[in-house]
Formats: sequence, C-alpha cells, structure tokens
Amino acid sequence: MGIYLENINKYYYYKKTNQNHALKDISLKIDDGEFVAVVGKSGAGKSTLLHILACIDSYESGTYILNGTKIKGLSDRKKSRIRNSEIGIVLQSFGLIEGYTVLENVMTPLHFSSIRSKEKKLSMAREALRRVDILELAECKVNKISGGQRQRVAIARAIVNSPSVLLADEPTGALDSDTANEIMQVFGELNSSGITVVVVTHDADVAEHCRRQITISDGRIISDITKP
Repeated sequence: MGIYLENINKYYYYKKTNQNHALKDISLKIDDGEFVAVVGKSGAGKSTLLHILACIDSYESGTYILNGTKIKGLSDRKKSRIRNSEIGIVLQSFGLIEGYTVLENVMTPLHFSSIRSKEKKLSMAREALRRVDILELAECKVNKISGGQRQRVAIARAIVNSPSVLLADEPTGALDSDTANEIMQVFGELNSSGITVVVVTHDADVAEHCRRQITISDGRIISDITKP
C-alpha cells in the first residue's frame, strides 16, 4: 500500500512569535518496493520529512497515510507500535549501544515486540545479521568494529522486525566513499527483497544508487525523477 502524503505542512516555532515553515504543501506517493533518494542541501527540509515519515515528528496540516493507516490523530502508543513493526530507521550516527555486542544491539527492538521466546529473538537477530553479511561479528562488541560494519549493524537492527519501509537519514555521511558504496549496495539488496527504501542524502553519488530521486529545496519538492 505504501506511503501517501498530501499537502503536508510543518512549522517550527521560536519564542511564540517567530516561525519557520519547514515543509510547504508536500505531496507525494511512494509505492511498495520503491528505492527512493530524498536529496537537498542542509536545511532544505529533507530530515524533517523523514521524521514525519517515521512517525517521530508531528505536522500542522495535511494527510499522511502509511500502509492504509492515517497517521494524524493516532496516540503515541499506536505510533510507537507502527514504528516498531512497520518502519526501520537507520541513522548517520549509528545509534548503537557501545557496551553491547553486535547481536545484543540487533536484538534491542525485539524487547519491545510481542515475541517472548528468547530463541526466536536470537534467530531473528542472526537472520538480520546474515542479510547484511556480518553474522560472523555477532559476538563482537560494537566499539571494536569499523564504521562500515557498525552501519551494517544499524541496518540489521532496523530490519530485524521485518518492516515494510526502511528509512535512512544520511546513512553514509560518516563513511569514506568506498564504504558508502558498499552500504548503498546493502540497501539495494534489501530493496530487491521487497523492502521500500527511502534514503535522505545531500550526496549526489549516493542518490545515484536509487531509482527515484526527489529533490527538496526550502521545504518544497522541486523535482521528482524516476530512472527508466
């Protein structure tokens, strides 16, 4: 069913009298299984858009429907359930727990799921690590592995609950170009398996890995191009 946005407007308020119109009448549709880059300069509004897609941030007006569910008006608990079951989020800063092993980090979202069996959780975490090709690092502490490997751990954690949508906010920003290409190949493989992937980036080379490129400037979509 995918992602549907219509006339989304988002404001940030400062000292009650000043406001920043961060997103301006954003309308777009992302079908199931698409591989999309959201491109723009710093401050363009692309991360704000991603936070709305992730059900992390609210918006003042417009319609957001995710897989048939209208998001506006949902309780925090219901939005939390959606984030944990339908959305995977990957951050530039990895967001890993330093004292944990790779496997323990990937298992973290499962602690908030309805799954009670420890063996089931272990099996799901190992499968996620296998999909990003670092199963052999399962027992390593995350502070002992490379940046590219840490980002693979973050991706594994994001997909451990088998989400339909994977959102990535500047996922290659802390990586060298060769490692960035490898990480984008991981996203491509996950997309080929059926996951909708949306990558926010300011890097044109990263965006080239995606079939569709949506460019945002000053809170508006200024182009939306899908490769033939």
